[in-house]
This record gives sequence, structure tokens and C-alpha cells, in this order.
Amino acid sequence: MTQNNNGDFTPNFEEKAEVSMISKFVKNLLTLKNPDSMLEQAKKGGLKKTLGAFDLIILGVGAIIGSGIFTVVGLAAKGSAESLGAGPGLVVSMVLASLACIFSALCYSEFASMIPVAGSAYLYTYATMGEFMAWLIGWVLMLEYLVGYIAVVSAWSGYFMQFIKGFSFLPQWLTNPPIYLIHDYSTVVHELTTKGIDPNSVIPHFMGVPICVNVPGILITLFIIATLIKGIQESKNMAGIMVAIKLGVVALFILTGMFYIRPENWTPFAPNGMSGIFMGAFIIFFAYIGFDAIATAAEETKNPQKNLPIGIIGSLAVCTIIYVLVALVLTGVVPISQIDVQAPIASAMKMVGQDWVAGLISIGALTGLTSVLLVLMLAGTRILYAMSRDNFLPSVFQKLHPKFKTPHVLTITVGAICLIGSLLLNISTAAELCNFGTFASFIIVCVAVLILRKTDPNRPRPFKVPFSPFLPIMGIVCCSGLMIYSMQFLKTSRILFPVWVILGIAFYFSYSYRQQRKAQNINANEENNV
Repeated sequence: MTQNNNGDFTPNFEEKAEVSMISKFVKNLLTLKNPDSMLEQAKKGGLKKTLGAFDLIILGVGAIIGSGIFTVVGLAAKGSAESLGAGPGLVVSMVLASLACIFSALCYSEFASMIPVAGSAYLYTYATMGEFMAWLIGWVLMLEYLVGYIAVVSAWSGYFMQFIKGFSFLPQWLTNPPIYLIHDYSTVVHELTTKGIDPNSVIPHFMGVPICVNVPGILITLFIIATLIKGIQESKNMAGIMVAIKLGVVALFILTGMFYIRPENWTPFAPNGMSGIFMGAFIIFFAYIGFDAIATAAEETKNPQKNLPIGIIGSLAVCTIIYVLVALVLTGVVPISQIDVQAPIASAMKMVGQDWVAGLISIGALTGLTSVLLVLMLAGTRILYAMSRDNFLPSVFQKLHPKFKTPHVLTITVGAICLIGSLLLNISTAAELCNFGTFASFIIVCVAVLILRKTDPNRPRPFKVPFSPFLPIMGIVCCSGLMIYSMQFLKTSRILFPVWVILGIAFYFSYSYRQQRKAQNINANEENNV
């Protein structure tokens, strides 16, 4: 500071430059992506508006029913080493989870009808909160998709083993392999310890490092990688067949299992009280992931203002009813302590001697879970591809295969991460981390709706969240509440999630921020030369 003739202090040149640099730095962090330019890109696509309310409900049911009902329903009921089980009270947990979904889903619908462009929460955040928050939510979405993949591939492996055990002519080494060849390390340790067996006496070691490899999970992941590199074409008929198979399998379980229900298994209804029910809601939330697929179909929806909320709420209502019936049958047929957390509904049928039903369920589950694995890895790679295109990640990830025109480098990288993760994370930790990422993205979308209502109130909104700001605030409260409540029980995932966020912030400031500035300077120079 320098003092003038009047005795006042004024900032000198260096201080002005420092203030200017700080101001510019903050401005860069808050740089928005213009929704109008996004809409121009969407118009070039020329998608036909063909979807009605019923079509959206079918789309939603197909997207939601899959990974969760075949995987975490047993975990949510029984609990894990770090999570209390809801017991038969899981039906209440499911209703709570669906309510949290509805509030967030309506916010997704407003954005999807307003900015019908691929990118989901990452794009919505970039349009409302700026560059830094867009990066952070993209980083969290990567956690959601990739760790969600790890949870599902663990369940796929469980159902695959249930399936091949039905073939008596297969050799014993294939139908009943060593436990360390079909599970991750933590699951193997837990299973052996529960049986009173010393894990070190069973698990092989190499140079002091325990070796546990989920071989079925590795094989299906290699298949998924190869499929995505080659490219996939999804048709409406194929989607309908997949939905029919999944619903048929679930209906078979409910209709067969209802004859083996023992009401005494429903007592006590909530063995861990409200703590178990709230934790069950947190875990079973994984079973509702996928409804945002409805919101992304806004551009192809007839009368989105009316049909989007019907499609979203209708599909969530249908799925909740189906989930409640599955939970009632599962907990009524199998005592809580005997539920198999990897393949719960197929295992339940085996326990009552219905092996043929278990076999059909395993086939349907494998079909449904395979499609979910494809979608999760596809979604993860496309989010990262968009972030790479926005200069947040190395440009090599934008490289396309010369023949198939798919981002093969990125797909192989993502596949490798999933392979490594499947060796380290068990199904419960993976599902918990996936939920943390999903809750965080839902909270951001609810906040973003409130922000855009203030900053751009005149923008056309084919669909508006009713009772705003009450419903978006309820979405924030529900998602935040379940996250915060669960952290008192989840020792591993509550540490890993903040670590993941901190790593994302460090990566942004050490790499992504600089790359963005370089790209801006190059564009500015090109415009000046023109």
C-alpha cells in the first residue's frame, strides 16, 4: 500500500495485479457453459417426439429393475459387517428410498426438458454452477458408475456360480471352485472367518500378498470391454425383451416363493429398529438407480410437461410395489441370518428345493445384470469422454478406434479400473460408495434447479418442479439426511468417499485447471488470427 498526499492508502501495482489474478482465478472456476449453445447442438439431432407416458413407465421400469433387486436386497435385509440390516422392515426402507428418488427425479425432469442434451448432472452443473463444480460432479459420477459396476459384477459372479451348479455333468472344479477364485479378498476373509476358518490357511500368497481373484467377474468384464469397443446397437424391441425377461423372473420368484412363506420369519419385523430401517433405505437406494434414464428421454417425449412426471412417478411406484413384494417373500421364505447377499433370490429358491426356479432366476438375473454392466460402463466412459472433450482429462481419451469409431483407449482404461476395483472392493462397500456418489449428484441437481430459477427465470421450462422450492429442498434434505445418518455406521466407505473427492480436487487444480486455461488461450489466439 502507498500513502497519497491526503494521507489515504491506495493499493500499489503489485497488489492490484494480485487482486486481479485472484479475481480472474475465481472467475475461471465459475465459468458457465451456455445452455443455448447446448440446445443448438440438440436441435441438429432432430429426434422425433414419440414417447408417451406409458412408454416412459416401461423405460423406467426397465432401467430401474435389474442390479439392485438381484444384488443388494439381501444385503439391505441382512446387513453387513458395517451396516445394520432392516430385516422384514426393508419394505419400509424401500418406501423411504423411493420418496428420496421422487424429489430428485422431478428436478432431473425440469433440467431434461429445458436442456435435452446428453451429459446428465455433469451438464446441468456446468450450466448453473460453473467449471469447478462441473468437474467435481463429473468426478463423483465416475465414482457412481464405475464403483456401481464393481458391485454389479460381484453379483453377476454370484448368479453365474448358482447357474452352473445346476449342471451336474460339469466337473467339480468348475461348479465348486476354491472360494478365492470367485470372490474378492474382503469377502473371502469374511466368509471364512464366519465359518471359523483361518483365512491364511486357505488363501494362497505370493511374496506375502494374498491372492483372491474373481475369475467370472474378470471374464465378463473382458467381454463387456470388447463389446463396447466394437460398438453396440440397442433397439426398442431388444429393450422390451430385456424388460420382459426381468419382470418374468421377478414374477416367478414372487408367485413360487409365496407358497413357502413362514410368517414367523417376519418376527421381529425390525430387528434393528429405525436404525436398521434407515440403513436399509440407504443400501436399497442402489436398487432405484437408473430412473434418470427417463429424464434423459425428454427430447423424444410427447408433451413432456405432462408425461415426464407421470413416467417418473409411475415407474417409481411400479418398482416400489414390485420391490416390496420381493422383500416380503424373501424375508418370509428365508430366515434373515441365512440370506445369501450375493444371489439372494436364486439362493432362496434353492433352500426350499425349487432348483429349477433358481436356475431360471439365475438365467434371468444374468441376462439383466449383463445389460446393466454394459450400461454402467458405457455411461462411465461417455461421461469421461465428455469431460475429456471439455479439456478436463487427457486428450488421448478422445481417440476413436479407426474401424469401430468408439473411444477404445478410454474404454480399456475404464475396464482396467473396474478389474482392479473388483479385486479390492466387496459388494457392500462398492454399493455404499456408489450410493454416496449418487446422493451427491442428486443433491447438486436439486440445488442447481433452485439456482437456475433465480439466475434465468425466463428460460422456457416445458416441465417445472411443482411446489418449488419446497420439493427441491426436500430432495436435498432426504439425500443429505440418509448420507449423514449412514456415516455413523459405515467405517470404510465414509472414509473412501471423502478421499475420492479430495483426489478429484487435487487432480483438477494440478491438471484440469491448467488444461482449460491452455485451451482458452489457443481459442483466443485462433479468434484473433481470424
